Amino acid sequence: MPKGMVYLVGAGPGDPGLITVKGLACLQKAQTIVYDRLVNPRLLSQTAPGTELIYAGKSPTGHTMTQQEINALLVERASRGEIVVRLKGGDPFVFGRGGEEAEALAEAGIPFEVVPGITSALAVPAYAGIPVTHRDCASTLAVITGNEDPAKEDSGINWDELAAGAGTLVFLMGMANLEHIVSRLIRHGRAPQTPVALIRWGTRAEQQTLTGTLADIVPRAKKTGLTNPAVIVVGEVVALREKLAWFEKKPLFGKRVLVTRAREQAGALSQAVEVLGGEAVEFPTIHVAEPESYEMMDAAIARLDSYRWIIFTSVNGVRFFFQRLRQKGGDIRDLYGANLCAIGPKTREALEGYALRVAWMPDEYRAEEIAAGLRGKIAPGDRVLLPRADIARRVLPEALTGLGAVVDEVAAYRTVPPAGDGCLIREMLAAGKIHVVAFTSSATVRNFVELLAEPDLPRLLGGVIVACIGPVTASAARELGLPVHAEARCYTIEGLIQAVLEEVQGRCKGDQYQQAPL
Repeated sequence: MPKGMVYLVGAGPGDPGLITVKGLACLQKAQTIVYDRLVNPRLLSQTAPGTELIYAGKSPTGHTMTQQEINALLVERASRGEIVVRLKGGDPFVFGRGGEEAEALAEAGIPFEVVPGITSALAVPAYAGIPVTHRDCASTLAVITGNEDPAKEDSGINWDELAAGAGTLVFLMGMANLEHIVSRLIRHGRAPQTPVALIRWGTRAEQQTLTGTLADIVPRAKKTGLTNPAVIVVGEVVALREKLAWFEKKPLFGKRVLVTRAREQAGALSQAVEVLGGEAVEFPTIHVAEPESYEMMDAAIARLDSYRWIIFTSVNGVRFFFQRLRQKGGDIRDLYGANLCAIGPKTREALEGYALRVAWMPDEYRAEEIAAGLRGKIAPGDRVLLPRADIARRVLPEALTGLGAVVDEVAAYRTVPPAGDGCLIREMLAAGKIHVVAFTSSATVRNFVELLAEPDLPRLLGGVIVACIGPVTASAARELGLPVHAEARCYTIEGLIQAVLEEVQGRCKGDQYQQAPL
């Protein structure tokens, strides 16, 4: 059997957007992924269906696997001929024990590649507004383990040269030894007034930054209870934070938003959240699939020249309609003579992508407004084609029929609950790690409730902002017993984000959405 391949991939410090392009490509082709505690779970959603995920996390209180067991696992899986990714927080060769894993692979004759990641030693200070080097105050940089046993007689760290040499010192995972680190630096000549920053969970929604000096940082850390995982930065560059802090000033900083859209459509909302400094957690509650039968759709396509209007109520309706039209040997010329209606700007953009012109779009993006706006445009006896989801509301076809139209409502696609369950999301909600739940359709609400299977959902959502893209979605949420705190006035992703921002602003009471400084 041919040997497989192992990729030692750095996942970055926490923000999933900081993984490299090559690292992401490795995740998407892996058959097995062995991942660590500090890897953002969102990265694991980028894997191909059927990829086996193996947790090998280590924490100060215990290890899931020993390093020897991890090494053996990588060798064993690659020996089967599998493509294996060893996914590690930060960079695999910066205090990540990637060198040991590479040695084990080399000794076993297993092919491997190293895909560097962005180390927390650089990214975490940057997200706190601290450049680790600066022309005016720091021309040298040292990255040091913070895990060395303080009782060790022969230190592997040359404290003499370290304290007097490097301009900026960055200690990784050193909070348990903070007092020891500070005392050693002062004892070996570092000035007690040297600025220090402690940055916990850097680049993530929980990021906290505490600043002080070598003289007072230990009691300040004890008072605030700051613990690992944290990066310790020592040097004059810390003083630049007051001027350069940027991440904490973003309007959704500190907020983790649950995105419930279908996986293939979640990206737009997730990106909007992250641009504003929030962290998106994608939990698809619907899967968009082909209809169970194309019989009615095919019959409509065969008589496209008979329709006066074709009304599209979603981007999915556009996508699946034209997909089937192509499969049946047709193209946009078959729509000649039909007027096109789109429910909103995104649906209009999808049609314009086929070089088609939309004859009418309502100002308010819902079915009731389509019917009202077409009054006077549709004559009795006009045929109207309505390709949409199989479980869509009956409001629109009934209203159009009331105008005298002959309506052919066909299933262009269907929405179904995805495979899996909501155990992880329940745990995150219970731990207060989700701050906003965003719903983009009635189906996302219904399936969310079904997937969580929580008997007391309002209690679980206590303190969580529930945001809905419009009144129809909000009504579905209320019918299922969920509170609705934010409702978009404009029924688009942009409108939903604006509603969330306004609710966050109201709750923060004018503190400019920033987390209170430590």
